[in-house]
Amino acid sequence: AAGIAVRMIADLIVSKASDPAVLICDEKGKFVVPILSGHIGGANKLALELAAKLGMTPVITTATDLNAVFAIDTWAVENDYAIADISKIKLISAALLRGETIGLASDFPIDTALPKGLTYANSGPLGICISYDKDKAPFDSTLTLVPKAITLGAGCKKDTRIEAFANFVAEYFLPESIVKLASIDIKAQEPCLLNFANKYKAEFTVFTAAELAAVAGDFSTSSFVQSVTGVDNVCERAVVLAGDTELYLHKTSRNGMTIAATAATDWRVRF
Repeated sequence: AAGIAVRMIADLIVSKASDPAVLICDEKGKFVVPILSGHIGGANKLALELAAKLGMTPVITTATDLNAVFAIDTWAVENDYAIADISKIKLISAALLRGETIGLASDFPIDTALPKGLTYANSGPLGICISYDKDKAPFDSTLTLVPKAITLGAGCKKDTRIEAFANFVAEYFLPESIVKLASIDIKAQEPCLLNFANKYKAEFTVFTAAELAAVAGDFSTSSFVQSVTGVDNVCERAVVLAGDTELYLHKTSRNGMTIAATAATDWRVRF
């Protein structure tokens, strides 16, 4: 029964950004109903799949689905984008449901036709921006989507708290957009880096000092880092070895933490 399910999960609901899909099925197996996280958590999609396999009737109640309107949050999740400000989703959806046209600005090539209701624009009252820059806001009210295609090279002093590291990273990137985290092998068991990678579902890889030293490129150098690790730079060399050859963010340091980043240069947008 829906009432029982709602009461059971009520204290566990945290945020539209992180809540998982929750579905209910009646005891006779007639209906399957998404009751939480229909779009971002994928409950609507799962309900349709279950209904098809089990001969049930899916009960979908989200307005964009009922009115065949483009759902930007569903598209973002299915196409590997992190959402900078989730509160802007309802503004986009409401405008599309009213039949309004929404502007779209993109730092990347768009290979397909735009969904109904979207148009190319670089300014206006409300719109969508696709960029690695999480703070880019060409519209008065902007929903910024960041491709999950950023590789982060990192180092930190022992026992750095994950909260401090995540806050440091968040000044430059959406942590959810980090797909790879790279460092030196002496940091392979560093709790801060392991916990960050686990929390944000990033692949964590490490390299030896010799592997890092062999990377060709123009990197910042530090005699102190050389004396501790055996190589003059960890974050920039590690990120180039794990990601792309062109640095998107050069070495940046604070309170015993260092990061550098690359971003996929061949990202393309497809609807």
